[in-house]
Amino acid sequence: MEKYDVIIIGAGVTGTAVARELSRYQIKTCVLEREEDVCCGTSKANSAIIHAGYDAEPGTLKAKLNVRGNLLIGELAEKLDFPFKRNGSLVLCLDEKDYPNLQKLYEKGITNGVKKLRILNHDEVLEMEPNVSENVYAALYAPTGGIVCPFNMTIAFAENACVNGVEFRFDTEVLNISRISSGTENWKIETTSGTYETKCIINAAGVYADRFHNMVSEKKIHIIPRKGEYCLLDKSAGSHVSHTVFALPGKFGKGVLVTPTVHGNLLIGPTAQDIENKEGTNTTRDGLDQVFIKSSNSVRNIPTRQVITSFAGLRAHEDGDDFIIGETEKDFIDCAGIESPGLSSAPAIGEMVADILKKKYDLKEKVNFVSTRKGIADLNAMSLEERNEYIRRNPAYGNIICRCEMVSEGEIIDAIKRPVGARSLDGVKRRTRAGMGRCQAGFCSPRTMEILARELETPIGKITKCGGDSRIIEGVNKDSFQEGNK
Repeated sequence: MEKYDVIIIGAGVTGTAVARELSRYQIKTCVLEREEDVCCGTSKANSAIIHAGYDAEPGTLKAKLNVRGNLLIGELAEKLDFPFKRNGSLVLCLDEKDYPNLQKLYEKGITNGVKKLRILNHDEVLEMEPNVSENVYAALYAPTGGIVCPFNMTIAFAENACVNGVEFRFDTEVLNISRISSGTENWKIETTSGTYETKCIINAAGVYADRFHNMVSEKKIHIIPRKGEYCLLDKSAGSHVSHTVFALPGKFGKGVLVTPTVHGNLLIGPTAQDIENKEGTNTTRDGLDQVFIKSSNSVRNIPTRQVITSFAGLRAHEDGDDFIIGETEKDFIDCAGIESPGLSSAPAIGEMVADILKKKYDLKEKVNFVSTRKGIADLNAMSLEERNEYIRRNPAYGNIICRCEMVSEGEIIDAIKRPVGARSLDGVKRRTRAGMGRCQAGFCSPRTMEILARELETPIGKITKCGGDSRIIEGVNKDSFQEGNK
């Protein structure tokens, strides 16, 4: 039985942010993740927005941690080298009778401590964003709002935590949690890949966080998956708006948004549907129709023919409608109900949880903590001289594998060889964008699979799309035919 001081359940943005903060201290920490990689749940399927913090109710953890997380994200993006941009956000009021609701949103933002908020009139909004609805009456403008790459953000936290000593165990699903019966107060965690012992558990399991909480606590919580469907448009549509454009919030959240992405695409969505299936990430015709209709209410002439993919994500909505962060049972700390603005709040959640443990266990900081991380070289963003120098030192950087996103063999090799490296097509895609372009991996997948097989020293038939049984190749027809004709 492997023993640790702290075990984190879940390798999404919350779990990895906590892991990165805990890696500052002299403790043995492990992250257990049931999928084959980090960032396989809600963290990979969301709006990629860093919210300013005006929407959450004053006094809630959502409000406090959103504003703090927004403040931290700029410095973290520089230190950990992941894409982030403060493009600002607009909340549109399309009817004069709804103006009091916009005013209330402004007042909540001021109470929450959001900086530089102001309300724009009709002409000011259209001057800032010419493609928004001509019916716009006013808008709340938040310059501190931003956009981020959620994949690279989560991966950056994980890589930095790993470099600082945190261990990651993938394909490891937690089955049961109980106290060690030997008289110690430690926890026993039974998983699909063995049993672990730990002094402290941090529950960052997303839509499954209620399951683990309810295993150990008499005070039950209930998390319902709230499905959101999205459409991603080609980079040719990426400049249709420059700010993140929201409608006024409703019962189920912030509504359908229209936003550029940090990589130059245009994103529209999400819907909001409460479902029972915690794996229900399928898209639907009705859901995507809602995305098109509602987004067109806010922004005119969205080039919907430029959609290159659609996807759905699940938000972990807890019945109390706030984050649950803290010690639920002795040495069991919840990070549950982390829905929007969870991505924005992740750095602050990491700080908060680490502070709880620091005080509780009198943790000592490492003298050799590495606070920075360098991401994969993006040759497509380099000058010709810089690119040629990379290719001169390693010709693999001159071999383009994904033509849509101009990703080279050298970048894919780097993605595989890094700490917490890629082991699947989706793992490579999240780290390099190979397969995220207009053709959606239609051309580059075979070549990427060959590189994975070679670098991992595994048969190409074992390479998967996203771990588990998602193999691409089930047999080799040509060899079978030749063998049958010998």
